[in-house]
Amino acid sequence: MKKSIMTAVLYVAVVLGGFAAYDEWVVEKQQVAVGNQHGMNEHGAQTHESSHEHGSDPLHDVQSEVNVSVRAEQEEVVINLEDKAGNPVTELEINHEKILHLIMVDESLQKYDHVHPEQTGKGEFRVPHSLKEGSYKAFVDIKPKHLAYHVTPVPFTVGNPEAAEDHDHGLLPDSTLTRQVDGETVTLLMSSLQANEPVMLNFELDQTNLTPYLGAMGHVVILDEKAQHFLHVHPSNEKQPIFETRFSQPGIYKIWAEFKQNGKVRAFPFVVEIKGEK
Repeated sequence: MKKSIMTAVLYVAVVLGGFAAYDEWVVEKQQVAVGNQHGMNEHGAQTHESSHEHGSDPLHDVQSEVNVSVRAEQEEVVINLEDKAGNPVTELEINHEKILHLIMVDESLQKYDHVHPEQTGKGEFRVPHSLKEGSYKAFVDIKPKHLAYHVTPVPFTVGNPEAAEDHDHGLLPDSTLTRQVDGETVTLLMSSLQANEPVMLNFELDQTNLTPYLGAMGHVVILDEKAQHFLHVHPSNEKQPIFETRFSQPGIYKIWAEFKQNGKVRAFPFVVEIKGEK
C-alpha cells in the first residue's frame, strides 16, 4: 500500500514539474518574441525587453511614472529624475551600453548632440556642454526597472535665449538622400514614404571601417519637424546598418544616422517627407 502511494506521489510530482518547466519555457519564448518586435507597446510606453526601437507615439501616449527636468548651468547640463512622489529615480537598467542617453537639439533642428551624462547623485546626471545661447529641447532616453516611461521633449534654455538668433522650424525635404561628413559618405534608401506602414531604412556606406557603436552597427534618431515626437531606432540585425521603423503620422521628419567609422562617431542628417495613407 505504501509503495503504491509513493509511486502515485512521485508520478504527480514528475507531471507537475514537467508542466512547470514547459510553462516557464513558453513564457520566456513569448517575452523574447514581444521584445524583438517592439521596444514600446501600442500606446508608446517603453517596455523592459530588448528592442530595436523606442520613443514616443504621438497618438497614444500613456502616463509616464518618471518626471524629468533638465537645466543648463555655466559648463554643464544637469538632468534630474524623480518619481511621481518626488523621490529620486535610482534603479535604471543599462540600455545599449549606457544608463542614460541624452539627445539635445536647438529650435531649428540644426544643432544635434547625443551624449551620455555621468551619474553624480541620486537621480542626478551631469555632462559638460558647449551650447550657444538659445532655446533647446532635450530627450532623455532611459530604461527604469520598475516604472513606466516614455521619452518626451524637455525644453531648456542656455543663457539669454532672446539674444540668440531667431530660427524657423521650416524644414524642407532633401532632394537627395546622400550626405558627406568628414570625408565619409552615407546614402539613405527608404522602402516607403507612407505613414502607418513598416519602413526599412537601409544605409549605404563604406563598411570596411565600420565598427560597433554602443553595441550596435549604428543608431538612428528621428524627430518630427516640431521636435515633439521622438524615435530612437537600432539595427534589425547585428551586422548590417539596416533599420526598421514606422511613422505614425504624415509630415516632415529629420533623421540623424550615427555611425562609428575609423574610430570616430559621425551623425549624418536627412530630412524626409512622409505622405498620408493611400
